[in-house]
Amino acid sequence: MIVTRADLERQIARVGAEIGDPSQGLFGPGSVSWKVDREAALFFGGGKAALLQLAHPFVAHAIDQHSRTRSDPLGRFQRTFESVHAMVFGDWDTVLRHARRVHAIHGRVTGEIGEDVGAFARGARYHANDQGALVWVWATLIDGALETHELVLGTLSAADREQYYQESKRFARLFGISDDALPANLAAFRDYVRSMLESDVIRVGAPAREIAGFLFQSRRVGFRPLFRSLEALTAGLLPAHLREQFGLPWRPADRAVFHATVAALRRTYPHWPRRLRYVPAYVRAHRRLRGLEGPDRIGDFVERLTTAPLAR
Repeated sequence: MIVTRADLERQIARVGAEIGDPSQGLFGPGSVSWKVDREAALFFGGGKAALLQLAHPFVAHAIDQHSRTRSDPLGRFQRTFESVHAMVFGDWDTVLRHARRVHAIHGRVTGEIGEDVGAFARGARYHANDQGALVWVWATLIDGALETHELVLGTLSAADREQYYQESKRFARLFGISDDALPANLAAFRDYVRSMLESDVIRVGAPAREIAGFLFQSRRVGFRPLFRSLEALTAGLLPAHLREQFGLPWRPADRAVFHATVAALRRTYPHWPRRLRYVPAYVRAHRRLRGLEGPDRIGDFVERLTTAPLAR
C-alpha cells in the first residue's frame, strides 16, 4: 500500500484532534516520549538503526538511486533525527510542516530494485511512501530508542515502556501510517520486529553493503577512534546474521571494544551535564514553553560540537 497525501491528512487530522495545547506539540513535557527522546545517548544506537533500515531493500535502493548523500549515511541519519526531533519536540505548526515535507520528498522517490535480494526480484518496484517500509523505518527508531536507553541508562518501568510505545503510534501517524498496520501493544511490536528480522524481507543487498561501507569512515584523523568504537558498538548490537551480511568485523578485539564502550557509557553518561545529555531540540522546547525568545547559544554550540564528527 502506498500512503497518499489524503491518507496523510486523515492521520494528521486524527492526531490534531487528540493533542491538547498546540504549543506543546505532539507529546508535551509530561510524556514518556520526551523523557526518553531527550537523551543524546540514543545517538549511540544510531548506527544499528541506520543499518537495519538499509537492510530493507526498498530503503537501500531508494538511497542508492535518489540520494545525493549516498556516501554519507551517518549524515543522512543526522538529518533524519533533525526531522524526528522537530516532530517530537516542536509545536504543532512545526510538526505539520515537517510531516508534510517528509511525505512530499518521499513521493518523489520511486524506482526499481536492481538485484534479486530476499523476497524481492530484480525489477520489483519500490516507493518511499510504501506503508510496509515506513512501518519498518519507524520500528527501527522506536526499538532502537528503548534498547539504547536500557543499554546506557537502565530499563524503564514496564508501564513507561508500554506508554512510550503507545505514544509512538501518534508519531507513526505523521507518516500516514494507519492503525491497522501498527502492532496493538509493545509485546506485539516486539513480535513484529522479531518476525521481520527472521523474514526474507530484511536482507542485505549490494547497495546496502556499499552504503554501509561509508558508515564508519571519517576523513578527520582525530575522530577515527570514535568511529572505531561506534563500529564495534553497532556490530555488537546487530543480530549476528545481519552483522555477517553487512560484513562487519567481530573479532575478539572488536568484542573487547564493544564491552569497553558499553561499560564506559554506563559509568560516565549518567553524570554528564544535562546540557550535554539532553538534545538541543528538547531544551529549545522547554524554552519555548517558558516564553523565552532569542537564540540558545549554548544549545547551538553543543549541536555544532556533537555533529562535528559527522562532517565529511
